[in-house]
Amino acid sequence: MLNKKGFTLVELMIVVAIIGILAAIAIPNFVAMQYRSKRAEVPPNVDGIKTAELAYDAAFDSFIQETTARPDSSPGKAQRVWTSGSNFDTLGWAPDGKVRGSYTVASTSSTDFLVTGWCDVDGDGSSATYTATKSINSVFKGTDVNVY
Repeated sequence: MLNKKGFTLVELMIVVAIIGILAAIAIPNFVAMQYRSKRAEVPPNVDGIKTAELAYDAAFDSFIQETTARPDSSPGKAQRVWTSGSNFDTLGWAPDGKVRGSYTVASTSSTDFLVTGWCDVDGDGSSATYTATKSINSVFKGTDVNVY
């Protein structure tokens, strides 16, 4: 009797096909999770700006506006440095380190405000937008179809 050891070519091709199918499923999901994690900075920052706005209102009985998008109006894949010199300094709010999103805050009336934060972490030109008001925490309002 011959002692045959090893794998046949067909068996090896089946293993390669299975690995290829698993990779075809896993890689898009992995990329989507990366975008989701990068996008995750925006809602807490929007809620932080909201909290700072509420504290400022409690102390000074008015709202601060910053209608110019900070740090700039065109977020993309890259992180950007947050610079001082805006009304966010008056609010006492600044993010820790670099940001992927852009942020504004506007008074909608004498009793309410609207905080807006948006980002485009996948660089497709479609932003994920989050908003918050005096009574509502951050809510997704964007158009980015890749938000899961």
